[in-house]
Amino acid sequence: MSPASPPLRLGRIPWINCFPIYSAIDRDQVHVDAELVTGTAAELNDLLAAGELQLSVVSAVEYARAAASYHLLPDLAISCDGPVRSVALFSRRPVHELDGATVLRTASSRTSVLLLELLCRHRWRIRPRFATVRAESTDLGALAGFPHEAVLVIGDACLVLAAQGIYPYMTDLGLAWREWTGLPFVFAVWAARRDADQVAVRRVHQGLLASRAWGLDHLDELARAASTATGIDPRVTREYLGDLDYALSYRHLAGLTDFFRRLAEDGMVPDGSLSFITAA
Repeated sequence: MSPASPPLRLGRIPWINCFPIYSAIDRDQVHVDAELVTGTAAELNDLLAAGELQLSVVSAVEYARAAASYHLLPDLAISCDGPVRSVALFSRRPVHELDGATVLRTASSRTSVLLLELLCRHRWRIRPRFATVRAESTDLGALAGFPHEAVLVIGDACLVLAAQGIYPYMTDLGLAWREWTGLPFVFAVWAARRDADQVAVRRVHQGLLASRAWGLDHLDELARAASTATGIDPRVTREYLGDLDYALSYRHLAGLTDFFRRLAEDGMVPDGSLSFITAA
């Protein structure tokens, strides 16, 4: 009798935007045969690329850069069709006045960084001086220590900074994309390595979908948990989680494809197509 295969390693981001996907798993409402590994989006990107994870939530850009190595998990993403609230450029003056200004960004997000570059170049027609700082996006104190006119902040820290009102201007990148293209924006997807056990991947995918269904049915409860985790008003966390979309419909795919096309035209990612895991 051959020994059982070890469980897949499944990546997760600790931010509250993933609560609707993973909370049912955390609370033993849904079982997935996988070991959960927590990290920032950039860390999970690297772990999946290195084969240390078999599937994970990853930056949309990570899939675009290495599509030949991955399959997308169908109907699962983190996206918005309008304001995203947790990816924003905070600035001391209006965005159209930031030409030549110093704009800070962290290494913890790749999709948001490239989205900002596209918007600056093609939407706002400005050329700021980008400076990448080696600080987590949640380390607001470290970011404030660098001279700058604007800063790109993502995740829970973005919600915290918005509530503090330190910067007079906040430009929501999800809304900016929607106003530019008329399409939703997909920030993160779930991807599996092509060399992973596809039967096991499909089982985990079904578990994630079941966990999402539970999460979306318990958003009030999850918003309270998110408030406790971040110190943000529960009304804000409820509105935030309710506005995010965790599906990957044809409309979302249109937005994702348009983003990849624009990146490819600027030479930021290879030109390629989307590939999904096959049905059982």
